[in-house]
Amino acid sequence: MRTDARVVVVGGGVAGCSIAYHLARLGWTDVVVLEQHELTEGTTWHSAGFVGQLRSTISQTRMIMYSSSLYAELRESTGLDPGWRGVGGLRLATTPEREEELLRQVSAADTYGLEMELLSPAEARSLLPLLDVSDVRSAGWLPGDGYLRPEPLAAALAAGAHKLGVEFHTGVRVTGVEVERGRVRAVLTDQGRIATEAVVNAAGAAAGHVGRLAGVAIPIVPIKHQYVVSSAVDAPDVPGIPTVRDPDHIVYFRGEGGGLLVGGYIRTPDVCWPDGGEAPLATARTLFPPDLPKFEESWANARRRVPALRAAEIERVVHGPEAFTPDGEFLLGETSVRGLWVAAGFCVHGLAAAGGVGKVLAEWIVDGQPEFDVSHMDIRRFGAHAGSRSWATAKALDAYSRYYDVVYPYTEWSAGRPLRRSATWPRLEPLGAALGEKAGWERVNWFGPPPGFVPSAPRPAGWAGHVWSPAIEAECRATADAAGLFDQSSFAKLDVRGPVSFLQRMCAADVDRPVGTVVYTQLLNPRAGIEADLTVTRLGETHFRVVTSTASGVRDLAWLRRHAPEGASVEDVTGAYGCLCLWGPAARDILQPLVDEALDFRFMRARQLTVGPVPVLAQRVTFVGEYGWELYAPTEYMLTLWDLLLSTGAPSGLAPAGYRAIDAMRLEKGYRVWGSDITPETTPDEAGLSFAVRTETDFLGRDALLAAREAGGPKRRLRCLVLDDPRTVCLGTEPVRVDGRPRGRVTSGGYGYRVGASIAYAYLPSTVEVGTKVEVGVFGSWQSAEVRDEPLYDPTNARVRGA
Repeated sequence: MRTDARVVVVGGGVAGCSIAYHLARLGWTDVVVLEQHELTEGTTWHSAGFVGQLRSTISQTRMIMYSSSLYAELRESTGLDPGWRGVGGLRLATTPEREEELLRQVSAADTYGLEMELLSPAEARSLLPLLDVSDVRSAGWLPGDGYLRPEPLAAALAAGAHKLGVEFHTGVRVTGVEVERGRVRAVLTDQGRIATEAVVNAAGAAAGHVGRLAGVAIPIVPIKHQYVVSSAVDAPDVPGIPTVRDPDHIVYFRGEGGGLLVGGYIRTPDVCWPDGGEAPLATARTLFPPDLPKFEESWANARRRVPALRAAEIERVVHGPEAFTPDGEFLLGETSVRGLWVAAGFCVHGLAAAGGVGKVLAEWIVDGQPEFDVSHMDIRRFGAHAGSRSWATAKALDAYSRYYDVVYPYTEWSAGRPLRRSATWPRLEPLGAALGEKAGWERVNWFGPPPGFVPSAPRPAGWAGHVWSPAIEAECRATADAAGLFDQSSFAKLDVRGPVSFLQRMCAADVDRPVGTVVYTQLLNPRAGIEADLTVTRLGETHFRVVTSTASGVRDLAWLRRHAPEGASVEDVTGAYGCLCLWGPAARDILQPLVDEALDFRFMRARQLTVGPVPVLAQRVTFVGEYGWELYAPTEYMLTLWDLLLSTGAPSGLAPAGYRAIDAMRLEKGYRVWGSDITPETTPDEAGLSFAVRTETDFLGRDALLAAREAGGPKRRLRCLVLDDPRTVCLGTEPVRVDGRPRGRVTSGGYGYRVGASIAYAYLPSTVEVGTKVEVGVFGSWQSAEVRDEPLYDPTNARVRGA
């Protein structure tokens, strides 16, 4: 047994083998893989192996597309068959709602460069004569789909890694992880200690247990997942038939030997936490007794879909543990313990994504960031509440039970709620608030519309109008005509203390400004990609307040702490302060009577005020393009401040408002949203944020940004599009054609009530100029749009700056 290694990978399933293989390909060959049983004997061995390349995000789709391309390489380099069967895949739609989803998926596939075709029922049956298509409305055909056999895939990945120098040790149980001053130092096993500064937790359903050995909460929930294999069916070449997903009937199937492998996502899943504190997967090839009554619906629907199954019997039942997460997304990245990485929670898709997971995690460890934007899979997307087994279990069971549902944008779920509530919570229900959830926070989407309000804008057509209210327009108009009051307490607030040189190095803009200055800026990675989008307020010579988005707080905190020099500190103070935003032309008239000094400070300045009896940090900042302030106060004062502002502002027309109105108004102003319009894969120059960058002094990412400029500048830019049909509203990921050719995709979209237009933002080639007519693919049809100069609303910022 080795006594030291550069990297120790815990878990010998496909993820662990793939990570080791990709680390070695990048030159890190001093890698040890530890598996308590034999390779694949945790959860990998019983995987059904379906590979569906089209996913809900472009990064996950690219990861699985990469995985598919890896298999030929493995076969050539190892001489082993990785178990890939590229039989293609069918997705069936039997309801109008599912057919709409298929149309959207076809558009998304076009965006991602993935081949997908919409078929008629007859065309689907010609591909697979076994099918009964009497109730099928249409089908999606993805010729690049298929399935994998788990053990050959793991064996090929392990052989490739071993050939490059990686060591594999089976029958070794990890008993502890040594952590010193917040860093990994060693892995303890039942066969000795291995000194290391990098550990990858790829332990599948046991990843939570391994995390606890290092004092880290990893929200993995083991859930029982069941599939069956039938006896032989009367059909030729059954192993070569396409994979089939019939989500309306919660069933999927493929060929297996002479019969069919049939699985499904039941509505009442069960968790499988071990009894008595035993670690998950302590026994090799863990399976549970069959539970065919729970599988009855999926089996009956499979027999209805494939008449040949009616003469077949169930020959084998596979009922095993699978690792799920609270939101159904993977868990990747470095934890709060430096050097402790995680790659787990694959929600039954570990085989499909194994190659891509190995690629991104190896790049992340070696280079500091992966090629693809995997922020939505980053383990740091969760707050401290994710350490709760009860919360994680409630969310994971809910996500599993809804796996095959048609999910409309802005749909809200109730599991695990309410959790984090701002101080204004008692006032929300009486005001008719429609609540949403983000990062555990309860947030208002909209309030009840005022009595007698008559909307002037049309209800968006299709999916965009499914979760919608005319109250959104009412709140936008109230904010533009008088004022709106928004509770943004959920936004993450970080206090940075230390020399200004620290934030000067981290931020692309100049933050060495006088005390009381607010600076809008980005944090860049070494490739000049945007890691964070935030404001920095200088509260003192060595004291700064960073405000970032609700979902990014944990991630941005970790990024700043990772780069903090000796003597600097970064603390999360989100819960200590609330934030109410008072925006609109009447904002000054509402606020001035409540303070004892003139409200004469300029845009992007901050000042300590007393609003009535409430001590407030007032910042002249807006995210809706109207005059006003962000008002920060200690949490215990927030309810008083809310009541005071609403009662004082009521005669002036002040209205409480929610986040859907914010999103509509920020689109009109061209304000970017991190995670959609801007990501670690986009630079400030591409995103139209060059104005927020200083290049006179050094900062992280400056060299890459200047190199790109010297090479001719960005090849693509984020552009504002206005669709000709105001009722057609984009939701994101829609493809954009220029001169009949696919040239980009929509990052975000919505309706602008102040300008009366359907707005979308999309990255397009830099050669595409303002005034160019383009086409946007929306649910299978191409809608005409025009590239417009931005911002569409108040281009001179007269309303923002006020008198």
